[in-house]
Amino acid sequence: MKAMENIWIVVLAAAVVIGLAAVLGRTAAAETEKKTQVEAVQDETAITLQTGSKKILQYYYAVKDVPAGADALYRRSGFIHPLWSPAGRVLTAIQPRDHYHHYGIWAPWTLTHIEGREVDFWNLAKGQGTVRYAGLESLFAGRQEGGFRVRQEHVDFTADKAGRVSIAETLEVRARPDTVDGKPVWVVDYISRQKNVLDAAIVLDAYRYGGGLGFRATPQWTRENCTVLTSEGKTRADADGTRARWCDVSGGFDDGGRAGILFLSHPSNRQHPEPMRVWPPDANGGRGDMFFEFCPIRLEGWTLEPGKEYVLRYRLIVYDGTLSSQLAETLWKTYADSAAKP
Repeated sequence: MKAMENIWIVVLAAAVVIGLAAVLGRTAAAETEKKTQVEAVQDETAITLQTGSKKILQYYYAVKDVPAGADALYRRSGFIHPLWSPAGRVLTAIQPRDHYHHYGIWAPWTLTHIEGREVDFWNLAKGQGTVRYAGLESLFAGRQEGGFRVRQEHVDFTADKAGRVSIAETLEVRARPDTVDGKPVWVVDYISRQKNVLDAAIVLDAYRYGGGLGFRATPQWTRENCTVLTSEGKTRADADGTRARWCDVSGGFDDGGRAGILFLSHPSNRQHPEPMRVWPPDANGGRGDMFFEFCPIRLEGWTLEPGKEYVLRYRLIVYDGTLSSQLAETLWKTYADSAAKP
């Protein structure tokens, strides 16, 4: 009898151990899944995409006030800042003193004509137009990727001082962590769908910047440490005004590290390979700050017909360290082959 009792004690103890191990295993799995899941976290001013404790990017949907002494016309909403590298370095800048209308990652049109009137949605100080956040459509999160879909309005103040919406835009941003050449990266997809909601055509004149995808870099990137390489072999010295399928922009930081963004243009985009605006090394009085843009109206104007929707697609590979040109080409081919068609 005593032997039988001992057997039962051993059996019960084993069951407890197995059950505890199962619970701990589920807890560990849940913690691992939480760390790899990309979440879209909304607060009263912004939507932040993050994985575990690491932030990827922030979309600011509240109206951002201006620095002291700046004209209130520079206030706006609907832009991405900060964009972080996987190591946590901030890659974007907003409202720099030299260009208060620069907002991280953003894409208003510049020299535009509507019903014969000039409307500039980029240069906010003119008071002719702006782009603003107009509502949330969805937030999504998952182990593969997370993101958001928002509405933005391109507002014309020359037609109505209160503002008349000319272009209704749906902006979709998706992000996920990945590994490239053994190093962690963020993969960010940026999809802009723009519809002319007027009865008249909107003429986007050819201009050196505007629309597409614009990027104002951290002030830590200057002529001393910021480099550019395009798919056509152009560098910061000669890339401006040329076309490319991809452009790698990187720079150094005060901590001695380096980070960058590989910008990829989808082959369905207008004017692909896409023209670019790239600030040369002597930009901003020789400081060499960095501004980059894929600019589909750089070389040729574009007419947005009434009621028609237009789509622009981009992918950003955000990394720390450096990226080879061979790897950049491989990443662009992967994107071109796998990205959703219009």
